[in-house]
Formats: sequence, structure tokens, C-alpha cells
Amino acid sequence: MEYISKIIVVLALLFMSFGILGLFRFKDFYSRILITSKVETLGFITIMFGVMFHSGFSFFTLKVLLILFLIIITNPLATHAIARSAYISGYTNKKEKK
Repeated sequence: MEYISKIIVVLALLFMSFGILGLFRFKDFYSRILITSKVETLGFITIMFGVMFHSGFSFFTLKVLLILFLIIITNPLATHAIARSAYISGYTNKKEKK
């Protein structure tokens, strides 16, 4: 179980590092906030599954599962609120002159 948990955590770290590369690739605010939300949510889910496998089935695993459930609900809502407030305030990306 320990090796499986380490593999899952390394997979999560690889996923998050590819997401960081995506941040540098996209230049638009809305594209960046989308990729940030995906990386944060899915990376966190994967890391928490690694922690649950590492600790085995216990009361601690139940707590981690509850935290995981709360993050799955709140993170997309927070990202939506940030993007919506930027849209309502009239935020636009400034085009660079070539």
C-alpha cells in the first residue's frame, strides 16, 4: 500500500507540474483561471487519495474524505465567483502591440 500511495502522490505532482506549464502557455486571464482551477482540484484530489492509501482505513481516512468532499464543492464555486467578478467589473486582457 505504501508504494501505491507514493505512486499516486508522484502522479499528482506530475499532473500539477503540467498544469503550471499550462499557466505559462495561456496568456488570457480566463484561460489561466480555468487551468488553475483544474490543476488545483484534480491535483488535490489525487494527493488526498495518496494520503488515504498511505494511512489505511481509519478515522483519519474518513476525515480526509470529508475534507476532500468539501474541496470538491467549494473550489469550483470560488473559481466561478472570481471569474464572474472579473467579468462583471469589465476586466479585459490588454492586447500587446507588435
